[in-house]
Amino acid sequence: MSDTKKAEEKRKKEILVVGEMIRLYCRKNHGAGELCPQCLELFEYAKARAEHCPFMETKTFCSNCRVHCYKPQMREKIKEVMRFSGPRMLLCHPGMAVWHVVCSIRERNDAERKKKKE
Repeated sequence: MSDTKKAEEKRKKEILVVGEMIRLYCRKNHGAGELCPQCLELFEYAKARAEHCPFMETKTFCSNCRVHCYKPQMREKIKEVMRFSGPRMLLCHPGMAVWHVVCSIRERNDAERKKKKE
């Protein structure tokens, strides 16, 4: 699989994960069946950031990125969503949650190995 194709797959997966986390947050905090306007705005913002990310080939998730492209206000909102939804994803979407943790650990270990080589 080409690097471009891999990056696109990662991009789609990241958008899927963040979308599920925002939906879970919204459902539990705002009681909405569909995303409320604020959560929809956050999802669209996160999706746009992922779609235009120039580092997708070398990172797994925004939290592991060396450049944080979210505006401060949106960054605080997504952190709130992640703190709330992260632990609950194990119950609602266990496969997705485990995949996310494994990828994050793998990426951090790879980054540490690179630093040691330099």
